[in-house]
Amino acid sequence: MARDLDPGSSPAAFLGAELRRARVAAGMSQEQFSRSLGFDRTVITKAETGERPPSPEVAAAIDEAFPHLDGLFSRLTLLARRANVRYPEWFREWVDAEQQATALRTWQPILVPGLLQTRDYARALFQAWQPAASSDDLDALVGARIERQAIMDRADPPELLAVLDEAVLHRKVGSAKIMRDQLAHLGEMSCRPAVTIQIVPAEVATRGCSEGSSLAASMTRRLSSTRRPRSRASRSISPRWLARRRRRSSGCDPRPCPAAPPAT
Repeated sequence: MARDLDPGSSPAAFLGAELRRARVAAGMSQEQFSRSLGFDRTVITKAETGERPPSPEVAAAIDEAFPHLDGLFSRLTLLARRANVRYPEWFREWVDAEQQATALRTWQPILVPGLLQTRDYARALFQAWQPAASSDDLDALVGARIERQAIMDRADPPELLAVLDEAVLHRKVGSAKIMRDQLAHLGEMSCRPAVTIQIVPAEVATRGCSEGSSLAASMTRRLSSTRRPRSRASRSISPRWLARRRRRSSGCDPRPCPAAPPAT
């Protein structure tokens, strides 16, 4: 059974609805249609559900199958893929939740979380993740990340608890100046009443959560964990403590950050 889809929810969803309409009108199943195009059925399935817009190559093949639509799917694909640059489809639900949350908490063992990143730090991350991205695409990615941080400037911002592995402070992203500015920004943010930043010292034994980051949001009440006494395995940071790290930033790990999706 086809998944219910709201064509107005996103450009990718509109493209998917139009593609399904054209395919059904042609009397073809997804299997038959994908075979006629020479692509795997999952390419059409994900395009029709709005999960992943087709590539320009696939869109061109679809337009050839429906010449009477005068290149409609290539145009819709361009629009959908541009819209998808800012936030991937799978991440948009979290962005909506973030806007409504009264409290947020995050654990990050590798990178500074998105809500605490400077513009230059975010750009360096995206450049490492998508080295072939155009300047316009990078601007869109960075702009979208910085826009999310506006929730912390509201009159009643959500309470943010960020727990970082100490390695996050030493891992070089971009230049030494970018790292110094990023550490300074963490110090400034930690002075805000709604923000708590805790660091898990390097000497603490590895735990099960060390392998990946995590996010949580509360819509109805403050997260109880923000009011609990902090664990002995972590320390709250202070501007003075971070200043010592900034002075050492020129000695950061020289290896570039991994080519993986940047911290949210």
